[in-house]
Amino acid sequence: MTDQKTRMCTCECGSVSYAVPEKPLFRMFCHCTICQKFNDAAFGDIFVYRASDIERPEESLVDFDTYRPPPNVRRGKCAACSKPAIELLDTPLLPSLILVPGNMHQGLNRLPAAKGHVFYQSRMADFDDSLPKHSGYLNSQLVFGKTLLMALLGRA
Repeated sequence: MTDQKTRMCTCECGSVSYAVPEKPLFRMFCHCTICQKFNDAAFGDIFVYRASDIERPEESLVDFDTYRPPPNVRRGKCAACSKPAIELLDTPLLPSLILVPGNMHQGLNRLPAAKGHVFYQSRMADFDDSLPKHSGYLNSQLVFGKTLLMALLGRA
């Protein structure tokens, strides 16, 4: 991990914990059916970090699964409490990323606001907020990619 301020992320039972930089690259609400299933919720509240900035928890503490091929994202739940704990995203030509589910953070109100909603066409309920709402697979992927690129270039 680089020399920067960090905060601890911990699952509900405390078995899985790891430090992340105080500020993520960005935060996004994802309404895709995979995030709904993985989070057992109406949407995923995800915080995106460079994998190189996080020391991953022990693999034995996390049960990983892939929800669709190709397995670009390995989603992990705590082996003890089965709550979402960490997601590993490896995409060709991009840096490896770690997506941290919102439930791992304490004090969500002190963290940066989300940049928007993606895969909004799959939402389970409407959201009455001023954030941009993006629907469709390709459009949602492009928005995520553009947001990531801008964050990596320091223009987020």
